[in-house]
This record gives sequence, C-alpha cells and structure tokens, in this order.
Amino acid sequence: MATDTVQFKYPRRRVIRGMIRRVTRAIFGAISDFRVEGTENFPTTGPLLVVGNHFSFLDPVALLAIVPWPIEFVGGFTVPNAPAGVGQLRKLWGYYPVYRGTGSQIAFRAAQAVFDQGGILGIFPEGSSAHALLRPPRPGAAFMAARSHVPILPIGMEGLVDVFPALRRGRRHRVTIRVGAPFGPFAVPGRGRERRQKLDAIGHEMMQRIAELLPPDRRGHYSDDPAMRQAAQALQDYVWDEEPEG
Repeated sequence: MATDTVQFKYPRRRVIRGMIRRVTRAIFGAISDFRVEGTENFPTTGPLLVVGNHFSFLDPVALLAIVPWPIEFVGGFTVPNAPAGVGQLRKLWGYYPVYRGTGSQIAFRAAQAVFDQGGILGIFPEGSSAHALLRPPRPGAAFMAARSHVPILPIGMEGLVDVFPALRRGRRHRVTIRVGAPFGPFAVPGRGRERRQKLDAIGHEMMQRIAELLPPDRRGHYSDDPAMRQAAQALQDYVWDEEPEG
C-alpha cells in the first residue's frame, strides 16, 4: 500500500549505514581471515529476499558488510545470545522487528513495502542463532517470498562462531561467506493445508540451497548423513512458541 511505502521507506539512513559498513568491513578484515565467494551471483537490482544460515550473532553484521546494495533486515525483537554492543549496532542500523511467537504483522508489512519499492531484504529463516547446525525454517521467510513473488538469494556463512574463541587464543580464524545462485520467484495458490504445505516446501528449498553453501558438518537437518540429521532433531525447539516476545 502507498501508506506503507512512506512509513517503510527504502533506502534509508544512508549516511550512518555507509559508515557502519566501512567500519565493519575493516573490523572483519582485522579480526579474521575474511573471504567472500560467489559475488558474481549478486543480482544488480531488487526486489530480492536474501536468506542465510544463523549460527552466530555476527551473521547480520557480516551480511551487511558484504552485499553491494542497500539492505533492510527483519529480525527478532531480542538477541539473547549477543553482547550488548550488538544491540546498539542494531539500533544504529535500524531493522524491522519480528515479535517471535506472536501474530505481529509489522515485519510482514515492512517486507512488502520494501519489495514494492524494488528493495532488498535480509532474513534468517531459522529464526534464532541458538545452534551452529542448520535447522528447519520458521514459516515467515517463505511467506514473505511467496506473497511478494520475489527472487531469493541464498548465502552460507562459515566460521563466524569461531572468530572470538580464536582471538582469545591469539589467532585469526578463517570466515568464508558463499553467495549462491538466485532462485524463484514462487507463486503459492490454494488455501488452508494445501497452501501451508507449499509454503513449507519453499522454506525447505531455501534451507537446502543454504546447506549446499556450508561444509558438511554444519548442514544439520539438511545433511546427507542420517546420524547428523538425527542429532539436529534435538535442536528444533523454538523457545518463543512458549514465551512470546514483546
């Protein structure tokens, strides 16, 4: 709606975000052996939904540092596993909150408005960074992609969970960001259970595409190894189903 494109303007905060991007690139270069592969897969324009694995509180910071265009994020209202400084960075950058475990529509309205303006939006389909193995997606990312009929860009991020442990041992850990080929867009007709099954299939395709960009020992639920898939089953609880945010 026109009202939403005014409320959720794209792009925005250009000056402060430009400064944040330059600083984060320099910091990642200083504290890690930071590499990006597959940059030829970056589309030149939007609309576009960028999806990635979420193993570390550093994931959004790494993502904003490497993409070549203005990007918006939707993310959890709280970041319980992150240091206080990450919360301050989130406020400086500005993001659209997801109140996990509730029926809040703010993030979905913001996403649609960004896409309507030809923008790029980033989201982590797993919904939290509680574990360092790939888990099934929450339904939000697939719903956003299907409702807006936008292409999806998968990104796999490896090594961010080990950056600070390595620094404490006096060394720089290798971080590799892999950019996959865009896929979609999708249209999801139908209603009820049939529609939900189609959305679930889109969500799983997102995660499978991300898994292909990760080393085998991080693929979790999407591993070819039955033992690893079984181990990942124990990591699928979503705490906000019982204790909603907000």
